[in-house]
Amino acid sequence: MLTDIGNTSRHDCRDLIQLFDRTFLKSHSTRLRGGAAEPLYQPAKDAGDVHCIWFTQDYFASALHEVAHWCVAGPERRRQEDYGYWYAPDGRTDAEQALFERVEVRPQALEWLFSRAAGRHFRPSADNLAANMGPSESFKQAIHTQVLRFCQEGVSERVQAFLAALVGFYGTVESVDALLDQNRFAWDEVA
Repeated sequence: MLTDIGNTSRHDCRDLIQLFDRTFLKSHSTRLRGGAAEPLYQPAKDAGDVHCIWFTQDYFASALHEVAHWCVAGPERRRQEDYGYWYAPDGRTDAEQALFERVEVRPQALEWLFSRAAGRHFRPSADNLAANMGPSESFKQAIHTQVLRFCQEGVSERVQAFLAALVGFYGTVESVDALLDQNRFAWDEVA
């Protein structure tokens, strides 16, 4: 049973872990785990092992974001540690930051959908605190455009399944279809 015991918030990462594992452990041999110093995706090493998505500490937004990356990654990417993606740590140059923003549009758009399904506010991340750099206006606009595209064109089966689990648990809307009404996602919400 899913509970909020031990947490004064209605958004407990233990619930996300249980929702994710119930939804994907059997079908995709993948688990969600918190408590990591840095997020990491670890593919299974041997047949019969499970893949593991690690999110930072017990941060709800980190968990949603890492699930979003998993949903974006195709089968080949899910065989590689951290999906084989390039990553430059905090303190990126302007050019590195521009590349970061280009590859983060889809995951952050999915994170917005997941946040909405869980009844949480979404905040885009530039992930570059050392450079004192927030998300650019063009990045925020690109995320919004991608969310609207997901609403119009639909989402993958994995995204649909996780949205259904979130909507069912948090009771934010009556269905995933209602959640994907593009009128629910306004540009001025993106802080």
